Amino acid sequence: MTATDAKPQVTAAQAREILESSRDEWKKPSFGKQLFLGRFRLDLISPWPQPDPEKAARAEAFLPKLREYLANNVDGAQIERESFIPDDVFAGLAELGCFGMKIDPEYGGLGLSNLHYCRALMLTGSANPSLGALLSAHQSIGVPQPLKMFGTPEQKKRFLPRLAAGEVSAFLLTEPDVGSDPARMRTSATPVEGGYKLSGVKLWATNGTVATLLVVLARVPKSEGRKGGITAFVVESESAGITVERRNAFMGLRGLENSVTRFDDVFVPAENRIGEEGRGMRVALGTLNTGRLSLPASCVGALKWCTGVARGWVNERVQMGVPIAKHEAIATKIAFIAATTYGVESMLDLCCMLADDDRNDIRIEAALIKLYASELAWQAADELVQIRGGRGFETAASQEARGERGIAAEQILRDLRINRIFEGSTEIMHLLIAREAVDQHLSVAGDIIDPKAPTGRKVRAGLRAAGFYARWLPTLAVGRGSFHGYAEYGDLGRHLRYVERSSRKLARQTFRGMARWQGKMEFKQSYLSRIVDIGAELFAIAATCVRAQASGRAEERELADLFCRQARDRAERAFRRLHRNTDAADVRGSTRIVDGRYAFLEDGILPPPESGDWVATWEPGPSSETDVRRRLPHITR
Repeated sequence: MTATDAKPQVTAAQAREILESSRDEWKKPSFGKQLFLGRFRLDLISPWPQPDPEKAARAEAFLPKLREYLANNVDGAQIERESFIPDDVFAGLAELGCFGMKIDPEYGGLGLSNLHYCRALMLTGSANPSLGALLSAHQSIGVPQPLKMFGTPEQKKRFLPRLAAGEVSAFLLTEPDVGSDPARMRTSATPVEGGYKLSGVKLWATNGTVATLLVVLARVPKSEGRKGGITAFVVESESAGITVERRNAFMGLRGLENSVTRFDDVFVPAENRIGEEGRGMRVALGTLNTGRLSLPASCVGALKWCTGVARGWVNERVQMGVPIAKHEAIATKIAFIAATTYGVESMLDLCCMLADDDRNDIRIEAALIKLYASELAWQAADELVQIRGGRGFETAASQEARGERGIAAEQILRDLRINRIFEGSTEIMHLLIAREAVDQHLSVAGDIIDPKAPTGRKVRAGLRAAGFYARWLPTLAVGRGSFHGYAEYGDLGRHLRYVERSSRKLARQTFRGMARWQGKMEFKQSYLSRIVDIGAELFAIAATCVRAQASGRAEERELADLFCRQARDRAERAFRRLHRNTDAADVRGSTRIVDGRYAFLEDGILPPPESGDWVATWEPGPSSETDVRRRLPHITR
């Protein structure tokens, strides 16, 4: 066994160092970053951005064709029932150009903007969510996006035309014992003449059973004259030594082609490396900055579906002599679903158009919309199940068998659940956003709270911090929201004033937390999560108001007002819980629970399975499993 095959012993500091070294410096404006600093830069999002006319024209020609194909050729119930996307659907999507939506026309793609790409995903996911996940994983994090951002001209010419024509790609980062901690990655890429030999096992590779091209993250060993580190590669899936050992099955997205893939001394040419050695996590994180927008697109599509079902059902269903829409307990749920749909769609459209404008850094905005959309869409689907009652728990097939309209509310709930985990779990997203939100503070005062910093650095940091805070803190006392600002927005102006005031309040609370806990701030994860949640609500309110104002429609202003009222209520609750909560008691209780002090709680039932590992173990070497990859007929090589 080589050094890279052994499970690495990684400290928290080492894990943090890898992630820190993969972050990009702030060079472009960011509405989200300024919001957390108490600066409400409305000028960065208003007036409401407009899509590029040329790309919009391409989308207007493409989207109707996609809609017609999905309506007439895709049986979403069949995909759900058989847990299988038919070959002809892959071929039909390829013929339309769906696998090249984000690829530039010079390589045979459609060259859609982020805005219209997300609208295409929304439409596709409404036929069956597994189709949206297929196209999203292929283009948002699969080979096209990393090559678009970091690939060489030669790599683009070699691979992008194949993908635009209908070949499928996948992204392989996760391992059985490595999730959000890449410092423990064991898959190795050992340098050999002309390239590298790849060995390891990757878990949960969406599209992994059907992909012909893979983005694989692996660790290059450090050696003399070679710094090594985590590195990204494009790998041909038919290369000798690759075995697709499993197709994984899940509670939702049952058509998903998701794999366990083993690499045993797989040769990868040096020209297939993406970027420099040791820069793989920068490739991965950079790709996700815009790649994360595809997941909220599926959430918006689901929210629209939930809104339509709820509206139709509550007018039809009668209880106690009146339609259930008249009962306040149901009315509040309907209002939440519809308002959330408008608010989340506003955030998504804004983020997409900011991403299409290369002048903006949207890492915080994209992370916020991923976090926000996945959480609220799940809540909305849960409320729809409640509104539907027993029918919400019943499958669509069972309803149809009884002679009723088949409404797959339970399926949408199952399909949406993964979005709180995909591409960064809610907990990880909170920490990622919080790190970016306090970046300015760490840049001026980081050495003060760093126990390893020498005295000289601490003194210099103290002087630097004193100058920054002397200028910054007074700006948090009063602003445009303290007076009758944003009057041009009419009734929506009061919500923008709230955002401006709350942005300054949020910045004060962030500073208070840093002053109180200093270096221990990173361990106050519940506090940081609430800071981020408040920021997400403020961003959502701002996006919604600007969109409604630009629309000129009374209906949109009404929805915006409804959404803002709900969002402000959530933000105020989070503000209250910053310093009035049960966090400390919860941590003490958790420690005792984990230590077994309350094991008696588990008495009186049949215990869960005790055989097998909690986390699967693996060793490098050839596979002993049958290869279960699926070769699509429309792909000829």
